[in-house]
Amino acid sequence: MNIGIIGAGHIGSTAAKLFVDAGHKVAIANSRGPETLDKLVEELGDNATASTIEDAIAFGDVIFISIPFGRIQELPVNGFDGKIVIDSNNYYPDRDGNFPELDSGETTSSELLERHLGGARIVKAFNTIWFEHLRTQGNKDLALENRRAIFIAGDDTEAKGVVAKLIEEIGFAAVDTGFLGEGGRSQQPGTPVYNQELTARAAAAVVGRQL
Repeated sequence: MNIGIIGAGHIGSTAAKLFVDAGHKVAIANSRGPETLDKLVEELGDNATASTIEDAIAFGDVIFISIPFGRIQELPVNGFDGKIVIDSNNYYPDRDGNFPELDSGETTSSELLERHLGGARIVKAFNTIWFEHLRTQGNKDLALENRRAIFIAGDDTEAKGVVAKLIEEIGFAAVDTGFLGEGGRSQQPGTPVYNQELTARAAAAVVGRQL
């Protein structure tokens, strides 16, 4: 699978490494330009290329977004129609500034991203795990129920299935928290699942879901 990654920070670069190691091709982009990613791409190997944001969008069957939430309005609005977009972002007011509709609970950060990207199939995922745990805690030798959980939420069942398979391929297990609105809320900073080291079995019990 071709995966476009927007954001080359801790989560984006770690995910890129895991996806490449699982046999996928990645095009990774940041706001500073592909020439700043030469060292990272060299470390990732032959299945990784540095890219512009626009080219990463065009390249990816799946787009992985990992940028500060306060900068989502800088993302292009074109090229996402029908594409699966993994939203790994979190809203931190101290960093991102205040968004009244988020502060009031009127909507979620993922729904605002969905509104901006228009036509993208958003799946909230990878936002509840510390990058070091993402780097080290995947274990493909374990049964799914005993693997570290990565939570997902979204309105598109097929898109969630694709993301769940990617999560399994890198040694974790996907636990579905529901639709983008309700599920997104349950995955926000400060919730019982945020940055918690839970097996899939334990995580499913916490969110009241079956594996």
